[in-house]
Amino acid sequence: MPKVVQTAGRDALGTFAPQFAALNDDVLFGEVWSSDELTLKMRSILTVTTLVAKGMADGSFEHHVANAKKNGVTAREMAAILTHVAFYAGWPNAWAAFRVALKVYAADPLDFENPEGHGGLFGLGAPNDAYAQYFTGQSYLNPLTDSEKTQFIANVTFEPGCRNNWHIHHAAEGGGQILLVTDGEGWYQEWGEPARKIVAGDVVYIPANVKHWHGATADRWMSHVAFEAPGTDCANEWCEPVTDEEYAALS
Repeated sequence: MPKVVQTAGRDALGTFAPQFAALNDDVLFGEVWSSDELTLKMRSILTVTTLVAKGMADGSFEHHVANAKKNGVTAREMAAILTHVAFYAGWPNAWAAFRVALKVYAADPLDFENPEGHGGLFGLGAPNDAYAQYFTGQSYLNPLTDSEKTQFIANVTFEPGCRNNWHIHHAAEGGGQILLVTDGEGWYQEWGEPARKIVAGDVVYIPANVKHWHGATADRWMSHVAFEAPGTDCANEWCEPVTDEEYAALS
């Protein structure tokens, strides 16, 4: 996980309270927030929840809501978090928090145009331009291994509504593909079968020679690690796109 860099303490209190500023910038953010035990997204959720419970809806709370959005908490997730917390932290506290959240998420309520903070555990990577012709919508690719030295494994991230074309992983023996869903919510469908929802923590095994597609839901980002199972005479065949009509029917 990248180290969190914070200067707010020194910017505001550097000469008046340098020790407090150092604890804020170097310990709270530089060590606690940068620790690998929890993801930044989880830390944002915990922080927002705690501040709501304390009835704080000030400028610092707005900063943490914006930070939560940056760390991948979608508008839909934030609404669910605040609704849940309302029953434990108090209805007025939740109302005050919702007013701040509406402000933060107003320009981009479903995070359609904001890739920052997405990509799950393994990171967003770069726009998947080399394979753009086989995708509807924007996808991102973060290679995790060097294909020239070992089996190629990559983290693939789909923006809301993005999906790849129908395709087949051919193999004479063995083969197929394995997907490890690391973040968000998506769809997986095999030819002739109903689509099924996939969420973080799901493992999808795709047999060789089976026509299929996968991608994000219409209102959520989705990331998965993809790697092809060993086999002989392996080759990928890209087929027709999933039409807008077919995709819209899923929701």
